Amino acid sequence: MSVDLKEYGIQGPKVLRNLSVARLYEEAVRFDKGAKISSTGALIAFSGEKTGRSPKDKRIVREPGSEENVWWGPVNMEISPEGFAANKERAIEYLGQENQIYVIDGFAGWDRDHQIKVRVICARSYHALFMHNMLIRPTAEELENFGEPDYVIFNAGGREADPGAVEELSSKTSVALDFSSGHFVILGTDYAGEMKKGVFTVMHYLMPLRGVLSMHCSANEGEEGDVSVFFGLSGTGKTTLSTDPNRKLIGDDEHCWTDTGIFNIEGGCYAKTIDLSEEAEPLIYDAIRFGAVLENVGVDEETRVVDYTDDSITQNTRTSYPIEFVPGAKIPCVGGHADNIIFLTCDAYGVLPPVSRLTPEQAMYHFISGYTAKVAGTEMGVEEPEATFSACFGAAFLVLHPMRYAELLAEKMRKFGGKAWLVNTGWTGGAFGTGKRINLKYTRAIIDAINSGKLADAPTEEDPFFKVGIVTSCPEVPDEILVPKNTWKDKEAFDTTARKLVSAFSRNFEKFSSEAGPEVLAAAPSLD
Repeated sequence: MSVDLKEYGIQGPKVLRNLSVARLYEEAVRFDKGAKISSTGALIAFSGEKTGRSPKDKRIVREPGSEENVWWGPVNMEISPEGFAANKERAIEYLGQENQIYVIDGFAGWDRDHQIKVRVICARSYHALFMHNMLIRPTAEELENFGEPDYVIFNAGGREADPGAVEELSSKTSVALDFSSGHFVILGTDYAGEMKKGVFTVMHYLMPLRGVLSMHCSANEGEEGDVSVFFGLSGTGKTTLSTDPNRKLIGDDEHCWTDTGIFNIEGGCYAKTIDLSEEAEPLIYDAIRFGAVLENVGVDEETRVVDYTDDSITQNTRTSYPIEFVPGAKIPCVGGHADNIIFLTCDAYGVLPPVSRLTPEQAMYHFISGYTAKVAGTEMGVEEPEATFSACFGAAFLVLHPMRYAELLAEKMRKFGGKAWLVNTGWTGGAFGTGKRINLKYTRAIIDAINSGKLADAPTEEDPFFKVGIVTSCPEVPDEILVPKNTWKDKEAFDTTARKLVSAFSRNFEKFSSEAGPEVLAAAPSLD
């Protein structure tokens, strides 16, 4: 099915639009350097020098239509319209010189009332297959009548940006978005995740302006139609705890909450594969088959068996596959209102409760904070627990001020009755090095009790430092571990460590305090 790219200034290359998965495999094996087919049928591809996102190279065009809404700063750095035009011209020139290029037309957002049309123009078949997986795939009829897209991604990752010609650029990599034209330009990186997160950034801008909360979270649904959403930074257990064989998966990463319910933005999943095993993550493991993409993994050259422990290229090995590869996934990927909003944190200080209930104001505070902790030994120079914060559990993708998203969260909770929970998957009985990690079976029991409603009326007591409601009784979980101070032998050491973490929260929140109302400020942890 053909499409005319002359309106973008691209003419000359053969344009291959929405090829079948089998055709994209053939293209990859013939033309994509290093591409292989794994023993399970997945396409193995390599992104080159860049094996992760380049957040310091992200730019947004400062233009009258959007500049008043954008949260300008280190997350959203600006580029002039002239600089963006130079980048786009460079990308179009590169794409126009190729013998053939690939176009993928698809949708973002399963809710038809909030769905946008996205076009991807790229030079690598692996990128086309990746976005075939990650966008919502149109039917033949929808593709025939696709019309003009709302947003266009020009992926010219094989051509470096020119920081000498565009002063706002800091390197030869550039990932730039212009809301006025609906164009997104990638230069100097072939990491496929830039396209996925570019679409998410667009939805993070558009949806809140419509009163819709965009969220970096996973979501699932129970047999009775109850919906839970899971927020959490890397290492907190978001994927493990939201992937539940007894619940239907709505999505694993990007969602929106409207006045009618939750919908997934994407048509696929993008999961980390480092140390992946069939025993620990059977649903992900089994999804890596024909149609899936494996990115930057180690593989036996003879047998094509993938070694998921191989981090010689990167720790950030990944797989992309359509969501229907997950048994029990809910198609269409929509659900009712969130009954439970679960914030996952891996507290290596060992002072946060295994589970606590949050008021809407506390939910806003902890949502904006987006806390977890690095542990000693995981990174060079980290010798003791180190607090890490990422606003709304995904600061890198926010476009508006974090308070806008937090206000929408509180509004949805009040309007539709959702309950918020803070679940610590980290340490108990002491900080990292002294205590031990909370047993996964207890954390699973906590999540099950939240989902079943058994914790809705459970007894609580106020945490003296964090003010949250510590749940003091949960089925299948020993009472003695639910109040964290009780698990420490040295009570004074607990108080000292708790104060240290409270201080870290306070320092982080200073940059948001001017936008926070008195109720949110009153919900903050206290040293008093």
